[in-house]
Amino acid sequence: MELCSTSSTLPNFNLSRPPQRSPISYTNPFLHFTNTPFNALSLSSSSRQIHLICPAFPRNSSRTAPSPTSSPVADGTELEKLPADLTVTETQEPNSRLLLSVQVPQAVCEECYQVVVDEFKRQTKVPGFRPGKLPEHVLLNYIGKQNVQNAVIESILKRTLPHALSAVTSRALQDSVRIRSKFSDLVEMYSSSNNLRYDIIVDVAPEIKWNPENGYKNLKIVVELDDEIDALKASQEELKRRHKSLGILRIVTDRGLQIGDVAVVDISAKTIDQDESNVQNIPSAESKDFNFDTEDGDKVLPGFLDSLIGIRGGETRSFPLVFPESWRQEHLRGVHAKFTVECKELFYRDLPELDDSLADKLLPGCTTLEQVKETLLEKCLEVEKTAKEQATDNAILHQLCKMVEVDIPQSIFEEQGRQLYGSQLLELQTKVKLNDEQLAALSSPKAVSEYLRVQKENITAVLKQNLAVGDIFKRENLEFPTDELVKEVENSIAEFKRHKQEYDEDRVKEQVQEVLEGAKVLEWLRERAEIQYITN
Repeated sequence: MELCSTSSTLPNFNLSRPPQRSPISYTNPFLHFTNTPFNALSLSSSSRQIHLICPAFPRNSSRTAPSPTSSPVADGTELEKLPADLTVTETQEPNSRLLLSVQVPQAVCEECYQVVVDEFKRQTKVPGFRPGKLPEHVLLNYIGKQNVQNAVIESILKRTLPHALSAVTSRALQDSVRIRSKFSDLVEMYSSSNNLRYDIIVDVAPEIKWNPENGYKNLKIVVELDDEIDALKASQEELKRRHKSLGILRIVTDRGLQIGDVAVVDISAKTIDQDESNVQNIPSAESKDFNFDTEDGDKVLPGFLDSLIGIRGGETRSFPLVFPESWRQEHLRGVHAKFTVECKELFYRDLPELDDSLADKLLPGCTTLEQVKETLLEKCLEVEKTAKEQATDNAILHQLCKMVEVDIPQSIFEEQGRQLYGSQLLELQTKVKLNDEQLAALSSPKAVSEYLRVQKENITAVLKQNLAVGDIFKRENLEFPTDELVKEVENSIAEFKRHKQEYDEDRVKEQVQEVLEGAKVLEWLRERAEIQYITN
């Protein structure tokens, strides 16, 4: 039943274990996209998809662009020499995307043609001809001119792509390189002129602009804290909760509901409208056999508790209420509703006297009530500190997001969005048992695309924050202890092994490093920021 108005951002005062800082997460790391490698290209075609092996440029752990003294095809391998130079025209497009128009000289096309024909001659066995001695016109008739042309085009692309991309290798983002030209158009162009021109699109590392420049060095942050994270108040509430758990619920027979009682109620709600045909049920505000603790009256819809004071077991009451404008569910804000509540059972708590004799029951190991209070307060102070730090970090990241201007590449937007969606889907699976049909529907391209569309603003904000943090780490030459990286990587790998999950050790190391960099930047910013805390 959605009658409660509690915030989902409140800390969890679970005192069964010591509070901890947020663990390293691999679903939303502080990503850095400079010098990310790409390994393959996809050629768009209405009839087929061709995958071409392309340069693998190792990621530079320092996030600085390497000096391209040579153009590697792979580690330790130079580019294959061409008989003539390509003409590559670079055009900037939106979303940090480059369009490379590549003109292949006729000399390159002719050499690729000869290489393909010679290879076919070596591999093709035709009765009456020795391997490698097959006349060209016989080969073309035997294999088919069209098939030879297709192979020549693939050879041209495979040989020229590394050269065409050599100027952007230090900026190209992983899996973002695509050949925009259709294969059918390339076939038509080559068959008519024996020349070839094609277009490549590639996402590059976005340029970050600060407004104002270096504004992150003197941040002025206002952090809003909910009064629920106040340690003293939280410890008192926790003591009260534990005391209540030791009591016995007894049936009320001679009076109506009063503060401190627990009522078992059925609740229904409808909108109020002069036109009866417009009246609708409010399913999220309805419940059966709801255990309503009157001491939690401040957490439900305003006026709900007051309307039930005095109700007796077996009695039904109807009363109007208005959902406040601050209500969590936006579609209910300002809605006038009529509630009908049936009180099925009514109980009062028979509580033992709160003294030293209850100490061990309230908190095992304690011998006095004062010791219980001190221990609870100490633990709540730890939780308060963690919650305050988290709220501060969130406020800093929000401020950074407003200070940076960046043209986010589409490939990075989609990658980050899929990570966030996958994380939410995994979280949902832990809470709700999904059948195969439901899981397939939620995992479909249509569902992912809809998520990307609806959550565009949030995904963009996360990316801007991540890029800003990465830029600060590089600008300020920040570092963290190597042994801390080693320890966290070992812990992460141990978790993978414990859950019998596959992992890539290099990728784990990279992600852990990114998270540690993010933590270092936030620590650096907190030390230099002017921070004001406001309690709601």
